[in-house]
Amino acid sequence: MTATAAEEWKHWSDGRAATVSTPHGQLALTGTHWLEPEPAQIAGLPGAWWADAEGVRLRAAAADGLTVAGADAPVDGEVLLRPDTDPAADTAALGEVLLVPIEREGELALRVFDPASPRRASFAGISAYPYSPEWAVPAVFTPFEEGTGQAVLVPNADGKERPLAVTGRIAFTVAGEHRTLTVSRTGDGRLFGVIADATSGRDTYRFRFVTLPTPDADGHTVLDLNRAYLPPCAFADHFICPFPPPGNRLDFAVEAGEKQVLTR
Repeated sequence: MTATAAEEWKHWSDGRAATVSTPHGQLALTGTHWLEPEPAQIAGLPGAWWADAEGVRLRAAAADGLTVAGADAPVDGEVLLRPDTDPAADTAALGEVLLVPIEREGELALRVFDPASPRRASFAGISAYPYSPEWAVPAVFTPFEEGTGQAVLVPNADGKERPLAVTGRIAFTVAGEHRTLTVSRTGDGRLFGVIADATSGRDTYRFRFVTLPTPDADGHTVLDLNRAYLPPCAFADHFICPFPPPGNRLDFAVEAGEKQVLTR
């Protein structure tokens, strides 16, 4: 028997709550530490950490207990950790704490995921609107002219402005309103948007993300706002999520999708 759209949404919704609350999920992030060219300490971690042209550098002694994924013994000396933008990215660990090098706009940082984080301990689920089929509507994607993908400068959750790569727009009609949204293409061909609406900052988090299926040859896809989801920075303050680009703040209430993080 084929699952109904409501059943598929329920499965997706349950999976979202399970994913963010895993031991090293989004709720476990306790710090994003931007690195300088000179070796320095990171609060709560042993060793010295810095960045160079190749990636993140770590200098530690075996007694510090830092390990690199795939290595047989603790770090004893200096090692290179390639960031998440590298196909051969590295991670390190201190006991149960996961250490993930990242690169954003040419800057390197170390993310710390601690299964014992207070956010993870207090997590009680994600509130969401009930599933409503009228919030899943046809959409048509129109890419920007070939080779004219844009980088729009938008504020990020950490207070800095960074470029957001956008590749086209979707047009759709929902709740009797005809609108467009600026979107990006993901690596697998799907579309991704950052949106806000009249519920943002009140009934829902201040903005949300949405992913659309890969458009067909004529640009047809589906915008399912039942699957509008909370950005990582809703679960931990140390994520650097982009705010909606110009034109992506809808002037009506989207009473669909995820609303807020629930705590005990």
